[in-house]
Amino acid sequence: MTGNTFSQPMNHISVEQLAQHLSSSDASIQLVDVREPEELAIASIEGFVNLPLSQFAEWGDQVPTLFNPQAETLVLCHHGIRSAQMCQWLIAQGFTNVQNISGGIDAYSLLVDPSIPQY
Repeated sequence: MTGNTFSQPMNHISVEQLAQHLSSSDASIQLVDVREPEELAIASIEGFVNLPLSQFAEWGDQVPTLFNPQAETLVLCHHGIRSAQMCQWLIAQGFTNVQNISGGIDAYSLLVDPSIPQY
């Protein structure tokens, strides 16, 4: 997936908006974290499903059964680059409400929850 180029428009959500979503406990929101397991061991946000981009071949074909393409889907990584790649791929797969979390977990730690370690 990392070699693909996508051109679909993509929506972004701020880390402050993410915090509002998380505090609302909306069970219909799908949360995807594309960071590596060793990154999750350092810093994570509860409720996210981990789909490491490096393991795309292992989970790529399962996405339609794991997630609802019409549900709001928020994608996280360290700074927002890998999550943007994932968002573009999800849009290409027919997902209709995908948002990249701008700044990733790094911005979330800085602006929302300083108890989350930075790396």
